[in-house]
Amino acid sequence: MGAKPHVDRFTQSWPDDAPIDAVRFVVLDCETTGLDPRHHRIVSIGAVGIRDGQIDLGDTYEALLRVRHNTAATLVHGITRTESRAGLSEPDALAGLLAYLDDGVIVGHHIRYDLAMIEAALARHGGAAGDTALYNRRIDTADLTRRLAADGAFSKETAPSDLSLDGLCAHFNIVPYDRHTAPGDAFLTAQVLLRLLRIAARQG
Repeated sequence: MGAKPHVDRFTQSWPDDAPIDAVRFVVLDCETTGLDPRHHRIVSIGAVGIRDGQIDLGDTYEALLRVRHNTAATLVHGITRTESRAGLSEPDALAGLLAYLDDGVIVGHHIRYDLAMIEAALARHGGAAGDTALYNRRIDTADLTRRLAADGAFSKETAPSDLSLDGLCAHFNIVPYDRHTAPGDAFLTAQVLLRLLRIAARQG
């Protein structure tokens, strides 16, 4: 699944004082068969890059994984039995994802869950040459919203009350198109991130 990443490389990527416009953010979402990384599996992965304050539609990754049993959870994501059986193997999907991520800063809504699913999948296949962890820096858009609110970035009238992805889309007037698909949710989260980065910039 590729060469083992050098941890030192990631400690040097995107230091705290890196200009935001120079950073490559990778907004990531996984759809899964359930919520337990030990027992459930990734159904699909979607990711889109952001750089220089813009979503880069030329910088994307999508993978539909092969699922043995077309569960109700799989059907929720709009994936048919035929599609799931024709998907990539888990090792191939992971290898493609790792190559795509490179050292980008991973962003997601409740991203710890997605990363737990990915790292559990890496562990099942011996990881990338024995590595079962992602060393990329990461940002959770729900946590970022909470921090901005705590720092006074919102007035009482403008502070989001619902920190779910649907709640933040409604708050920022983002149309929730293609919701509950990995590429769709990644794109929605990318739009939320851009709104939050603008608010953060105003806060200094």
